[in-house]
Amino acid sequence: QVQLVQSGGGLVQAGGSLRLSCTASGLDFSRNHMAWFRQFPGKEREFVGVISRRAGYSQYAQSVKDRFTISRDNTENMVFLQMNSLNAEDTAVYYCAARVSFGDYRSVKEYDYWGQGTQVTVSS
Repeated sequence: QVQLVQSGGGLVQAGGSLRLSCTASGLDFSRNHMAWFRQFPGKEREFVGVISRRAGYSQYAQSVKDRFTISRDNTENMVFLQMNSLNAEDTAVYYCAARVSFGDYRSVKEYDYWGQGTQVTVSS
């Protein structure tokens, strides 16, 4: 059974930082590209960033570029989202996701597995 278990998140003041973690089990982690998405209330889930299988490639949404960084540890089956310079517009539920192929990495539909979601709230 594949599981993506998220940790981290919570409440932070504007300008602060948070790190989210996602631990995978039940899959060949090093064969999966890993991504983070977020979802605002009443909105569709949106792409935040993606990292390739061996961390040689990453892409970010323009709204988080230069503030957020994705990394992974294939020895621990973990992926991380470091979020700096947070602002109120970053308040959302964040999800990690996994997929084997590397096609349209911005599309929710292309991902095979999802974490349970973690609330991030930034107070202004």
